Amino acid sequence: MSALPDPAPPPVVSLAGVAKSFGAVRALRGADLDLHAGEAHALVGENGAGKSTLIKVLAGLYRPDAGTVALDGEPVAFADTAAAMDAGIAVIYQEPALFGDFTVAENLFVGRQPKGRFGLIDRAAMRRDAAAIFARLGVPIDPDRPAKGLSIADQQLVEIAKAISRRARVLVMDEPTAALSGVEVERLFKVVRALREDGAAVLFISHRFDEVEALCQRVTVMRDGAHVSTDLLADVTVEQLVRRMVGRELGAMFPKQEVEPGEAVLEVEGLTREGLCRDVSFTVRAGEIVALAGLVGAGRSEVVQAVFGIEGRDAGRVRVGGRELAPGDPRAAMRAGVALVPEDRRQQGLLLDLSIVRNATITRRNALARFGFLTGGAERRAARDWSARLHVKHGGLGNAAGTLSGGNQQKVVLAKWLATGPKVLIVDEPTRGIDVGTKAEVHRLLSGLAADGVAVLMVSSELLEVLGMADRVLVMREGRIAGELSRAEATEESVMLLATGQEAAL
Repeated sequence: MSALPDPAPPPVVSLAGVAKSFGAVRALRGADLDLHAGEAHALVGENGAGKSTLIKVLAGLYRPDAGTVALDGEPVAFADTAAAMDAGIAVIYQEPALFGDFTVAENLFVGRQPKGRFGLIDRAAMRRDAAAIFARLGVPIDPDRPAKGLSIADQQLVEIAKAISRRARVLVMDEPTAALSGVEVERLFKVVRALREDGAAVLFISHRFDEVEALCQRVTVMRDGAHVSTDLLADVTVEQLVRRMVGRELGAMFPKQEVEPGEAVLEVEGLTREGLCRDVSFTVRAGEIVALAGLVGAGRSEVVQAVFGIEGRDAGRVRVGGRELAPGDPRAAMRAGVALVPEDRRQQGLLLDLSIVRNATITRRNALARFGFLTGGAERRAARDWSARLHVKHGGLGNAAGTLSGGNQQKVVLAKWLATGPKVLIVDEPTRGIDVGTKAEVHRLLSGLAADGVAVLMVSSELLEVLGMADRVLVMREGRIAGELSRAEATEESVMLLATGQEAAL
């Protein structure tokens, strides 16, 4: 946790008693927030707590129905987002919206390009200024390259550079790390720390407590549209934050049922993918949750992709129920009773433009058909049944899956695969980017499936999730299994020692 300036400077931006309603829905009801120069401030809460609405008020997208927004102690009323940006408030979203056909430099200065003689755009000055900003940030992004093709991480850095070019004093970051790798997250944090040290006020919205602790000095909790608490991060525990967010103890987040494991269902022997993983062997028994833990790049996702057949394997065997699966054949894995909930639900797990009904039933279209014909009624009944079982919150099953929140999208992906009645369920980062309350629902679902005899293989980068849900933990390092820990043996320290290779030095 970073050191806090003492005493804290006066707030750059203050929101006091802010209320906002949409019809009968009260999105904000008395929200309070103070952002100080040189400080990173975390905003946490479940989906629906009001975080997004508060950000949009701060960004000038919404006008509050009541309460005040103050800048340097003076009340302000932003007419629109341009007014908020002119006042020095910049918002960096999870998925930035750059102009793909423009260069990076053009994106930085769109609408306010430097002009030279005769009022023409001074492209040399634009490139020079862009290069100077990236040099200040310490990131090697070419100002002349098209924005199309930039990674999400680089797009976010372009948005931060744009904020610097506008001399932004307040940087709002809405779930910026959800689509980033561990290396990209650390690079982003390095940039944000530098901006904070230069005096920027940072508002950081995240569902990941490890990131909050790594970056922030102060934390505000919201619930049901209202302010619950604001504390120095050093003065509050994760358990206290969770309790304030959801009204229950941290232990309730991991409702793990004790189950006596049965026979081995999934057997992996000597699995090798050159350059990615080597000689990986393990079993998962009926009724057991086995976690693959390790640092980013350790090879965990590559292993489960090879097990399911999305990718081939150079050596090794995979057996389900004693029968060997052909390599590189997902259909064979599905016929054998294997289901995979992928890490990237938006790109790999869902067809976002199709309806919730179609997404939830796409794996059972043949089974739902009668005499070779599939009726909309059969699809709707099946989708309605699974959405009720998993408590999917939606505006209508005919709506596109892309309209759902992250947590509800994940439930639809789970519904799609659970409808197949799997013997083996593989879940890759099952709760990434979803709120604390929905995480508890997903954990309860996984525990219930294990209790019903399903063999669950879980990849997770969240240590609390691994420790709270796994019967056994397999720790990977550099493409190999570095060690196995029972539930009783697994601690944050023991997992990290194996993941980093430090256990060899003890």
